Amino acid sequence: MTILITVSTALTIALLIFLVAELVPGRSAGVVKDRMVDMGLGALASKDRMRRARQRSKLKKLLRYVGDHLETRHEDWSSLRHKLIHAGYRDSSAVAVYLGIRFTAMVGLGLYGFVLGGAADVSGAFPIFLGLLGVAAGWIIPRFILASKVTRRQKEIQKALPDASDLLVICVEAGLGLNQALVRVSEEMRHQSKLFTEELTLMNMAIRAGTPRERALTDWAMRTGVDDVRSLATMLVQTERFGTSIAHSLRVHSESMRAKRRQRAEEAAAKTTIKMIFPLALCIFPAMFVVILGPAFISIFQTFASL
Repeated sequence: MTILITVSTALTIALLIFLVAELVPGRSAGVVKDRMVDMGLGALASKDRMRRARQRSKLKKLLRYVGDHLETRHEDWSSLRHKLIHAGYRDSSAVAVYLGIRFTAMVGLGLYGFVLGGAADVSGAFPIFLGLLGVAAGWIIPRFILASKVTRRQKEIQKALPDASDLLVICVEAGLGLNQALVRVSEEMRHQSKLFTEELTLMNMAIRAGTPRERALTDWAMRTGVDDVRSLATMLVQTERFGTSIAHSLRVHSESMRAKRRQRAEEAAAKTTIKMIFPLALCIFPAMFVVILGPAFISIFQTFASL
């Protein structure tokens, strides 16, 4: 039992270290590669990148193989596919890989919980309970991570949209066509939001490839899943269809988005007082009670003990 507990603890620590190592350096990977190139280690950086790409490809193939068998047992995965697109996973095998991740997490965490419960030397159904808890965690955690990534991407796009709309108004009023204005805005917005620039560049590439602008705008709104982007795309489509002034419509829409942005900030500020109640009640007030009332309780206890 001691060996099982030791192995389980070591495995837990290793998994946590691996998770932190995979998540934390993700944003600075480009900086590290640039620094290695400056030091003359570009070949080493490229080899490391190719090795990681091969490892990811093998893992993706394995997860896709597992997920393909689960995907064929359901008739419609359109809602899940839309969520994956909103999260930035546009590959055709995204649904299969996601299902493979959930199934693997369920099996792995379920077995880990069962072994950990058996190593705890507790009789009864405790190992089975931990196994079922691991299965539930393996089913819920990937879904929670996907939802959080969708929310983070949508917030970033929603935050960059008012500035992009103002730039679009300036470009259109300066005499550029709508297509050229969209290209110019995608070039200027790369310093503020790479994600928004990527989505806008995909739409511009679709227009250049021959996709009608109305269809490209609709696909852009579908990929992001942001209500403000959908309203902007609808406004541009209706403006082109009815022949109204694009500059005037964009200016009115930009002012409305600015007003919405200010209202969201005011709403978030108003919710701050309510959100502060829970940390005050759970963290600060108990410590204050211990500091203030602790000596009084000790004095009362000593008084009654002397009696």
